[in-house]
Amino acid sequence: MKKEAILYRIVRPIVEVLFKTIFTPKIIGKENIPKTGRIILAGNHTSNLDCFMLMSSTKRPIHFLAKIELWKGPKKIIFGNMGLIPINRKEKNHQSLKLAYEYLNDEKLIGIFPEGTTEKEKGVLLPFKIGAVKMAKETNTKIVPFAISGNYHPFSRNLQIKFDAPLSITEDLEKEKERLKDQIDHLMRGDL
Repeated sequence: MKKEAILYRIVRPIVEVLFKTIFTPKIIGKENIPKTGRIILAGNHTSNLDCFMLMSSTKRPIHFLAKIELWKGPKKIIFGNMGLIPINRKEKNHQSLKLAYEYLNDEKLIGIFPEGTTEKEKGVLLPFKIGAVKMAKETNTKIVPFAISGNYHPFSRNLQIKFDAPLSITEDLEKEKERLKDQIDHLMRGDL
């Protein structure tokens, strides 16, 4: 059994209070995040602040897949102790996936942004990478799709995150990747 990152447990409540005070986000459908058991949160990536939005949406520790560049220099101490999973976006990530699978097999929660980077054009999804649906299928884990909309302007009251019901990944991975993308796109547009 993998130990939870103690730094995450210390930082999360502080992040939640500060984030909710400054950005006043509306959180819709958080009851779709199971209180226990393995789950993958997958959604659009609008800003580097998206991780704080997710941390503020659930008390469960989230093990984010995060770009390996965050482990350079002094940041390595912080990110290395937050339970994050380093991922190299330029090559295959067997070690990263292995670690993610270990967390899922330990009934933990993984956070992933299938676009792999922040959206270049606000409100327009980039092509999805296959990692989220591949992990879900290979570990028999459901995906909770989410969509973030609005702006990270202090006290703007237009920032929101919407969580949808968990999806089971059962078919062809390419089809499932597009189904997940469509689901998140609909959430972003308010169709669901």
